[in-house]
Amino acid sequence: MPYRSLSSFYFFYFASLGALIPYWALYLESLDFTPRQIGELMAILMATKIIAPNVWGWIADHTGQGMRIVRLGSLFAAIVFATIFLGQSYLWIALVMLLFSFFWNAVLPQFEAVTLNHLGAEQQRYSSIRLWGSVGFIVVVVGLGPLLDSYSVGLLPWVMLGLLVAICLAAQWVPERTVVHSLQPNQPLSRILARPQVFVLLICCFLMQASHGPYYTFFTLYLEQYGYSRSLIGQLWGLGVLAEVGVFLVMHRLAPRFGLQNLLFVSLLLAALRWLLIGMWAESLYLMLFSQLLHAASFGVFHASAIALVHRIFSDGHQGKGQALYSSISFGAGGAVGSLYSGYFWEQLGPTSIFFVATVFAIIGALLSAVFLGIRVAPGLGGGFKS
Repeated sequence: MPYRSLSSFYFFYFASLGALIPYWALYLESLDFTPRQIGELMAILMATKIIAPNVWGWIADHTGQGMRIVRLGSLFAAIVFATIFLGQSYLWIALVMLLFSFFWNAVLPQFEAVTLNHLGAEQQRYSSIRLWGSVGFIVVVVGLGPLLDSYSVGLLPWVMLGLLVAICLAAQWVPERTVVHSLQPNQPLSRILARPQVFVLLICCFLMQASHGPYYTFFTLYLEQYGYSRSLIGQLWGLGVLAEVGVFLVMHRLAPRFGLQNLLFVSLLLAALRWLLIGMWAESLYLMLFSQLLHAASFGVFHASAIALVHRIFSDGHQGKGQALYSSISFGAGGAVGSLYSGYFWEQLGPTSIFFVATVFAIIGALLSAVFLGIRVAPGLGGGFKS
C-alpha cells in the first residue's frame, strides 16, 4: 500500500485549499469586488463540484483508470489557473475560476476512491493517510498569513500556482489501483439511490456544507472587521484543521465504538453550536479558539463518517460515482448555496444573522439524521447502510 505517495498527494491538494479557501476572498476584495460578487465567485468554486465529479466519476468507473483521471485533472487545473494573471475583470476571474475548478474539483473524489481501493479491507487506515492533507492545510494557512501581512495579497495567485504544480508532480507517483470486479455492478445505481436512508444521508451532507458557507467565504474578512490580524486569523484556521487532524488519528476507534450514524448526528449538533458562537461572540478570542476546535466535529468527524458510509453504500462498479455524488451534493451544491446566501445577504442582514441561518441548517440536518438515520444504542460501523 503506497502510504507515502498517497499521503503526499493529500498534503499538496489540501495545502492548495489552505491558500484558496481562507485567503481568496481577500484577493478578490483587493480587486474591489463587492461582497455579492465575492460570494458569487466563491460559489463558482463549489458549483462545479455538482457536475465535474460526476462526469469524471462515470468515466473512471467505466475505464477503471481513476489515477489517470486524477493526473489529467491536476494538469489541466494548473494550466487553466496560470491564466489568472492575464486579467482582473469580474468576467475574466469568473471564467478562469469556472474552468479551473471544473478540472480541480474532479480530482479529489477519484483520488478518494483510489485510496480506498488501495486500502482494501484496511478501511480504518484512511484517516491516518487523509490527515496529511490536514497537515498540508495547516502549514500553508499558518505560514501564508504573516506573508500576506508583510507583502501584498497579490502574492496569493503565485502561491496557488506553485501548489497546483506540486499536485501534478505528486500524482505521478501514485500507482493505479483497479478492483477487478468493479466494472461489474451487482445492483443498479438507481436501486441504491432509491433507498430512503441514502437520500437522507445525502441531504444531511448538503445541509452540513451549506452551513459552512459563511465560514468558508467570509470568516477571514469577518474577523478582520474585529481587528484580528491576518497572522492571527491564519493561526485560527490552522487550529481548526489541527483539531481535525486529532480526530483523524482516533477515528478508527471512534467509529466502531459509537457508530457512524451517531457520529453524524453529534457532529451536526456541534456544527450548530460553532456557527452560533462565531455569529454572536466574534470579539472574544477565547470563544473563537473554542469554535475552531469544533472544526474537529463539523468537518473531521462528519467527513470521515460520511465518506465511510458512502463507500459501504455504493457497491462494486459504483465507487467512483458514489464518491463523486457525495462530493457534488455536499461540497458542490451545499457549498454553492452556502456561498450564495452568505454573499447576497451579508451586507443586508449582517454577519450575525447569516451565521444564525448556518446554525439553522445544521440543526435541521441533525434532526433529519436522528429521525431517519437513527441514533443507535448498540452502534456499529455500518448499521443499516450495507450495499
